[in-house]
Amino acid sequence: MRTLNKLFRLLGAVVVFALLLIGASGYLHQPPSGVPNAPVTDGQLAALEVRDETVAVPPYDRSAFGQAWSDDVDVPGGHNGCDTRNDMLQRDLTEITFKPRTRRCVVETGVLRDPYSGLIHRFQKGNQTSSLVQIDHVVALADAWESGAWAWDERGRRNFANDPANLQATLGSENQNKKAKTADAWLPSDPAYACEYVRRQVGLKVKYHLTVSLAERDAMARVLQHC
Repeated sequence: MRTLNKLFRLLGAVVVFALLLIGASGYLHQPPSGVPNAPVTDGQLAALEVRDETVAVPPYDRSAFGQAWSDDVDVPGGHNGCDTRNDMLQRDLTEITFKPRTRRCVVETGVLRDPYSGLIHRFQKGNQTSSLVQIDHVVALADAWESGAWAWDERGRRNFANDPANLQATLGSENQNKKAKTADAWLPSDPAYACEYVRRQVGLKVKYHLTVSLAERDAMARVLQHC
């Protein structure tokens, strides 16, 4: 009996410790870690394949990348019980609060220090306010499609669309200005983030074996030579 009591006390201590860890981390659904910022080498930039514009590519359709913000993916944050948009809000916002009874998943408020614009925005979830903060695909899905994703299977495209390395919370105005533009047509309005933004694009295109246009590669090179 004495041994059994010790076992119960030990199990109780483990449960309390686990609850303390959850409270300290602020998450029941642990969001994916921060975005990579490893330097891009000249070799990586040179390795980007310039695509053959004569190749016929099927028309782009967003549905080819699966349900938006699906948790059913094989990338960091997948199958954690929380959709990808809220995972990214948890990662990229500070001072967050959660909607009650959502198991600390749905972000209700928070502060965005937007890397694209350099502005600070206080996020408030709501029908008229949620869209003021959007999740950008660093390499846009339409661009990825043209760059080779059209040949992937649906699972691969869904993973790409929800890969935290390719996602960034930003002001809706920045995301709407960018749309599917590549580096030769759009860069963040805050020049201080241009280097990091292009590094991320190059890293992603290397990782996923995506092509670039000649104008896009030249624009990337121009940005990186000043980094």
